[in-house]
Amino acid sequence: MNPIVMNPSLTVRGHRRPVSLATRVKALVADVRASFAIRRRTRLHAFGLLSLLLGAAHAAAELPPPGLRTLDEPDPARDLRVAWHREARFGCFVHWGVYSGPAGVWKGRVGGTYSEHLMRVLEIPRAVYLEEIVRPFNPTGFDADAWVKLMHDAGMRYLVITAKHHDGFAMYPSKVSAYNLTQQTAFKRDPMAELSAACKKYGLKFGFYYSHAWDWEHPDAIGNAWDYGKPGGESGWWEQHPELVARATKYVEGKSIPQILELIAMYRPDLLWFDTSSKTPPELCRRILAAVRAADPSVVINSRIGGGALGDYRSTADRPAYFPEVFSHWEAIPTTNESYGYKPSDTSHKPPAHFVRLLAQAVGKGGNILLNIGPRGDGVIDPKDQEILRGIGTWMKENSASIYGCDRTPLPVQPWGTSTRQGNRLYLHVFSWPADGRLVVGGLRSTPLGAKLLHGGDLEMRRLNADDLELALPAHAPDAIDSVIALDFPAQIAANSALRLSGPTYLHVMDGRLDGKGIRYGDGKTNRDVVEEWTGADATVTWTVRVPQGGRFRVAAQYNTATKGARSAFVIEAAAQSLAAKVVPTDSMNVFRLAPIGEVTFAAGEHTIVVRATQLDRDGLMRLRGLELTPVP
Repeated sequence: MNPIVMNPSLTVRGHRRPVSLATRVKALVADVRASFAIRRRTRLHAFGLLSLLLGAAHAAAELPPPGLRTLDEPDPARDLRVAWHREARFGCFVHWGVYSGPAGVWKGRVGGTYSEHLMRVLEIPRAVYLEEIVRPFNPTGFDADAWVKLMHDAGMRYLVITAKHHDGFAMYPSKVSAYNLTQQTAFKRDPMAELSAACKKYGLKFGFYYSHAWDWEHPDAIGNAWDYGKPGGESGWWEQHPELVARATKYVEGKSIPQILELIAMYRPDLLWFDTSSKTPPELCRRILAAVRAADPSVVINSRIGGGALGDYRSTADRPAYFPEVFSHWEAIPTTNESYGYKPSDTSHKPPAHFVRLLAQAVGKGGNILLNIGPRGDGVIDPKDQEILRGIGTWMKENSASIYGCDRTPLPVQPWGTSTRQGNRLYLHVFSWPADGRLVVGGLRSTPLGAKLLHGGDLEMRRLNADDLELALPAHAPDAIDSVIALDFPAQIAANSALRLSGPTYLHVMDGRLDGKGIRYGDGKTNRDVVEEWTGADATVTWTVRVPQGGRFRVAAQYNTATKGARSAFVIEAAAQSLAAKVVPTDSMNVFRLAPIGEVTFAAGEHTIVVRATQLDRDGLMRLRGLELTPVP
């Protein structure tokens, strides 16, 4: 074994012998206690926290862990923990590690989409990774104050940074494993301590990403098949290889849990962000969760700690393009380009407008945005990322009241943008300013006391009918990205959730309802904001629409197929009419077909629109993104 990999046996008072997890954590606690001997007040505070760690060691050693409620179960303690996170709504994710130096390329070879996966994709031996990637890392340009000020000015309320990613390297002076920043590189500072201090200065909450399941440097962990000849971390590997569970347990008890407890003791994070729980047995995930809960009951934990059902909030899509309804508190993690770690060859950076609108849409559906950036290997944030954050900050400076502390809207989807709610105030986020100066707020049954631009004058309003309100707007949008209008109400806001069908309307599949077995949503990423694996004969997608005046509409379906040889058919049912169509295969799952299906006449009132299969092949029906309805003149 390489000497800088922590051995599950431990030298205790001069004798090397196998020891229990509790004993290992006690030894860790002693080391951390010594490192905290700074001022008397700090020492006393640290000792109180460290006493909790001893309880965590006991909790982690006793199985099964008691009282761990799922996200579907009520939990008052969870509600208290997550209150700040729900109010913050906007945070910064930072993927920064030794992989930031090669920036996605090693010996002329590109290491996949994500630069932080370089070691796995190119199967770089651990010894080579240490000598050629770890040891040269020296981020002399790192400035924690500059980082956090940029995030603060962008309107971000919390920071989550990679303390240890899948490569197993600790970006802080770990005493659990010598495979860490200060022992293996020329950089002898503690960037995590500096970031923690900067977050306190600027008022941001501070948290860590920690890869608890995958660890490509450790011989007992799962993930590094090229060095250690074990599974590469396929989900459910423990069912095919039960003989490896003991080694994975050894890793979790010997490195994963002790390092997590170490992070809690050293930095007192507000949030712990775990990942890839499907790579380790569920029981080990629960063991880690129990240890964290015992060490610090107040720390917020994302659902990727174990199967998506545990923790304090649901961690949903990476790189989302659209959001399905999630009926609990949640968080999505877009990134400025497509890689999470720094990768200059990836020039797909989105403009600030993309993220402003994504943030408003997330909050309007009850979620947070944790926007990722990947600083360079020298410790400097990529100028392109700086430009994006400053652009978002310009908008947030004027409009943050429509984000912080806001929650899901009672209104249905609007063709002009989205909306957020705070108490009895509704914020309208207008992305597409109407050329005729008339903004129809569909589904709003309550009449507001007044309407005004968030940083402007009052607006005239008139009721069109019991469900629709019209606002008279200035000729030009106050903000080219997202103009915000505030509506105040005397009481709770009443709304009709049916989608208003008047002018051209797009019915996104993630704004519909899925019924039956053999159908599910994609993960919401670009070109995956669809329904997938549509294999159930009784599975359907349904929208409820409201047609104020009636009329005839052309209907088109936007979809692609998983294979070029798809042979299936479907029907669209609406207002007692049926439109039958055959699925025409597409060449790629990245190219969508907008297929004309026919016309439907609606009487005034509410209707359901249903899509169902009439013929299925083995690959399923289609990957439906939505329906486009256009009025017939």
